Amino acid sequence: MERTLEVRTPESIAFRYELAGLGSRFLAVLTDQVIQLATLAAIVIGLILAFEHSSLHGSTTASNKLAFAIAMAVLSVIVFIVMFGYFIAFEALWNGQTPGKRLLGLRVVRDGGYPIDFGASLIRNLIRVGEYLVGYYLIAAISALVSPENKRLGDFAAGTIVVRDARLPAPSLLEEREGEPAYAPTAYLSAEERALVKRFLERRDALGDRRREEIAEQLASRVRGRVPADLARLPDELLLERL
Repeated sequence: MERTLEVRTPESIAFRYELAGLGSRFLAVLTDQVIQLATLAAIVIGLILAFEHSSLHGSTTASNKLAFAIAMAVLSVIVFIVMFGYFIAFEALWNGQTPGKRLLGLRVVRDGGYPIDFGASLIRNLIRVGEYLVGYYLIAAISALVSPENKRLGDFAAGTIVVRDARLPAPSLLEEREGEPAYAPTAYLSAEERALVKRFLERRDALGDRRREEIAEQLASRVRGRVPADLARLPDELLLERL
């Protein structure tokens, strides 16, 4: 059963998210784990080949046994990093997505609808370790089923939700008028404002005409005084598109 969640920002702007279901989240994790296992297999094969061509191969001296034990310890660390650092790195650097989530059209965001940060990604994925070891995500699945927001334990701890990722229109649909200069949004908007504008543009087609105009006006009024005069003269929604 699909679930939706309405998030209201401090500016009283409401966005409605479609929450990711248990099935799509499991398929995303499964896809990620295939990538992880392929990566680990390549690393292990590389280490085996390196060992066979080194002076350690066939040796039984105590020093070489110690070196082999150290190599196994290093390999254990590599396994941990690939299995769990993978999620932390991708979610932090890919704005809440891993390759599996991107393929399934999912994204992790903070409870307020803002982009996930490194701290939240670290917390939710460290707890993933325990969820993985106890019945292969069985506790996580139960938590997601009983939670109104489809949250696993890591989401509760980090204050995050997993949503279906709405796509922006293709760039060709937002053609620039001839002679109009290009603008860099980072010069006029904060990171949170950029996130709000992006969410509005992604979801505006689902809003009623009046509500759509109200939200566009509220967002545009926040930035109109900061932008160049030729940009400030644009209608509310067109201004947001240009940013």
